[in-house]
Amino acid sequence: MLDALRTWTARRWLAAALAAVVTALVIALPTAMVPTPVFGREIPTTWWAWPVLAVTSVLSGLLLATYVREPGTPEPSGATIDRRGAAGGLLAFFAVGCPVCNKLALVALGYAGALQWFAPVQPFLAAAGVALLAWTLRARLRGQLACPTAGAAGTTPEDVDRVPA
Repeated sequence: MLDALRTWTARRWLAAALAAVVTALVIALPTAMVPTPVFGREIPTTWWAWPVLAVTSVLSGLLLATYVREPGTPEPSGATIDRRGAAGGLLAFFAVGCPVCNKLALVALGYAGALQWFAPVQPFLAAAGVALLAWTLRARLRGQLACPTAGAAGTTPEDVDRVPA
C-alpha cells in the first residue's frame, strides 16, 4: 500500500488533504463536536470520538484521492465507485454524534432507549466505520498497483498489458 502512496503526485495529496478537512467539518459540525450556534448537543462528546473523527477524516481523504485522475491519463472504462467507503463514513458519523440528538435513534428507541441501547453501541459503530474505510482504501491502493493506467507513474500502454492479473 505504501508503494501506491509513493507514486502519488502533489495533485492527489492536495485532494486528500482537502477531502480530510471537509470530512472533519461535515462530521464535526452537525454532530456538535465543534460548538456552533446552529447545532446543539445534549450529551457531551466522548473521549474516543475525537480520535475516531481524526482517523475517519484521514482515511476518507486518502480514499477520495484514489479517485483523482492525473492529467493525461485515460479514463478507465467501466470504472465504478465503491460505496463501502461512504458506508464507513456514515457509520462514523452516527458513532460520534449525540445519542439522543440522532432522530432515528430517538424515534425508534425514545430518549431513555437511546441512552441505554444506542449509546453503548456507538463505539462499535465507530470501529466498524473505521475498519470499512481502511478496507476500502486498502483495496483501492492495491488496485492501483495491480492495474496501473497508461501514463500513470511512468507506465506505457505496453506495461499495462504485462501486469499479471
